[in-house]
Amino acid sequence: MNWKPVNQHRFTTCFTFFGVITFSLILLAGCARKKQAAPPPPPVVEVMQVAPKDTPVSFEYVAQTQSSRQVSIQARVSGFLDSRDYTEGSIVKTGDVLFRMDSKPFQAQANGMAAALARQKAAMETARQNLERTRPLAARNALSQRDLDEASGNFESSAAAVEQAKSQLETAELNLSYCTITSPLTGITGAALQQNGTYINQQNSQLTTVAALSPIWVNFSLSENEMQKYREQITKKMLIPPRNGNYEVDILIVDGSLFPHKGRITFAAPSYNAQTGTFLLRASVDNPEGVLRPNQYVRVRLNGAVRPGAILVPQRAVQQGAKGHYVWVVSREGTAEQRPVTADEWHGSDWFISEGLRSGDQVVVDGGLSLQPGITVTTKRPVPRPHATNSSGASETAVKQGS
Repeated sequence: MNWKPVNQHRFTTCFTFFGVITFSLILLAGCARKKQAAPPPPPVVEVMQVAPKDTPVSFEYVAQTQSSRQVSIQARVSGFLDSRDYTEGSIVKTGDVLFRMDSKPFQAQANGMAAALARQKAAMETARQNLERTRPLAARNALSQRDLDEASGNFESSAAAVEQAKSQLETAELNLSYCTITSPLTGITGAALQQNGTYINQQNSQLTTVAALSPIWVNFSLSENEMQKYREQITKKMLIPPRNGNYEVDILIVDGSLFPHKGRITFAAPSYNAQTGTFLLRASVDNPEGVLRPNQYVRVRLNGAVRPGAILVPQRAVQQGAKGHYVWVVSREGTAEQRPVTADEWHGSDWFISEGLRSGDQVVVDGGLSLQPGITVTTKRPVPRPHATNSSGASETAVKQGS
């Protein structure tokens, strides 16, 4: 008969227990909503302050070497080739023997010319003595004037014959000397074009070549666009060339290392190449060890120009948008601002910025990908990074192609 009050007490207890749990869940949900509604902290970005400064710049171009003096070795007389006295492809000095031709016919001719000269000298001596005897006799009218004239003519004719014989002997001796073919300069030799025993004449007189290695020429070309841009930058005072255009030329060989000797520009073509539309420049470089060889591809770096008041921004800070390049700038109020800029050329790991930035601007270097215009940011200074260098340790400067 007492079961109803007992069950009612149990029901009340359960209801109270579930009410407490429900209320606790509601409180927890409210706290969670409050936590989710808290605003996120401002993003942290690395910034650098723009500080224009005079910056040395250099320009790099692909180039090709050329011997400053290449001589074709030709035979000057016709005859049989006796020997080749040099190693093909070796370095020879001025006066080193390269080839020898059969000299016996030329020696015989020289000997005959020497004998003819001796005979003419003897005849001239006889004519001279006859003239000396005739003059006093003609003065005393012992001999006629005709006899004196004949004696004088014989002497002068004999003297002329002696000079002719001397000339013929000199020619014969020159031909004899031409049988020994020497190098006219110090340089590297080419392949022998004729073999021993070949009869050499005007049709096959070329024997080899010798090319000077020091100094060596380095040829490179600038396009019409590059030349125009170069002139415009100078006109607008964006670039100051070295005095009198005396650029210092560095040579970078195939592995990127720096050639130890520097050069100077010694020649500029008077006109553009009609086929390529490029302007040829030539630098002369000392090459005493012969490291550089003719027709070798290298890179030249022209040093000496300066960009006055240049603004440099790390490449990672410059982004590309639909309307061109831009950077993120932090305003004085600490908000992010998207700033369009004109990026000109690379300088190591930086961009030259010609328009869009001014001194004192705070440019975002890292952290700009998540920014939106107008949001508040927290700034910090960037961690210094090593400059991009080549194998020689010098900062690289590349010219943007097509600019």
